[in-house]
Amino acid sequence: MEKQAILAGGCFWCIEAIFKDIIGIISVESGYIGGDVPNPSYEQVCEGKTGHAEAVRLTFDPEKISYSDILDLFFDIHDPTQLNRQGDDIGVQYRSAIFPLDKAQEQVAQDAIVKAQAHSKKPIVTKIEPASIFYPAEAYHQDYFYQKGQENRYCSIVVAPKIAKFRKSHQDRIKKQASA
Repeated sequence: MEKQAILAGGCFWCIEAIFKDIIGIISVESGYIGGDVPNPSYEQVCEGKTGHAEAVRLTFDPEKISYSDILDLFFDIHDPTQLNRQGDDIGVQYRSAIFPLDKAQEQVAQDAIVKAQAHSKKPIVTKIEPASIFYPAEAYHQDYFYQKGQENRYCSIVVAPKIAKFRKSHQDRIKKQASA
């Protein structure tokens, strides 16, 4: 039976592109969560005034990848020590957050933060937030890196190197057909 996970770790283009490559991930959808404006637009979220985070909703096969493994990879693909930012992307919309969908996921998330902290010299700032309504991002954001990102300067400077680094260090986790 498929399960879902919702994670925020900076720009959703990068998180989406990496998770699409991982064995056991069935689908990845970019969107917004954790704010107080119904059905926000990308422009509204980018202004940082809606309270939403750019996030991804993963659908995964727990027979092939556990929620715990997903969180371990999540902590590896972004910097969970940066408060409300990832690199040059600054604002609450780029925060590091986990949105558990049930009590079991909440416990696994708490354990994952403790584990990540044990491996970090800096404080982990990732928050566990209540899962509110997840609003899918506009269609042009879905699968952005693989559809349009090759021509985008941000993607070539930020996203592509992150994907290459991830693939090199996690070759055993990558789907065979993955290519950037």
